[in-house]
Amino acid sequence: MLDPADCPDMPTLRDQIDALDRDLVRLLAKRTGYIDRAVEIKTEAGLPASIPARVEDVVAKVKATAETEGLDPSIVEVMWRELIDWSIAREARTIDFE
Repeated sequence: MLDPADCPDMPTLRDQIDALDRDLVRLLAKRTGYIDRAVEIKTEAGLPASIPARVEDVVAKVKATAETEGLDPSIVEVMWRELIDWSIAREARTIDFE
């Protein structure tokens, strides 16, 4: 990947953004694999899909990382809360039927 400052034109810049988007999707897919494993572990342990203290812990960590990286923590919080809500709903579909 090129540094943004090294992109000489819009086509190159767009190519870099597209590549980064593909990487982000791959990472989200990998994260989903961990969520699916969490379903198995939570089911065995009798844990619920939603654990509010864990949600807040995750949000606090990503906000801190965002701040360290120079990214607005508030937008990261919005995105992660949506991701977490989706993940919990995914878990609950399985856990609630077990």
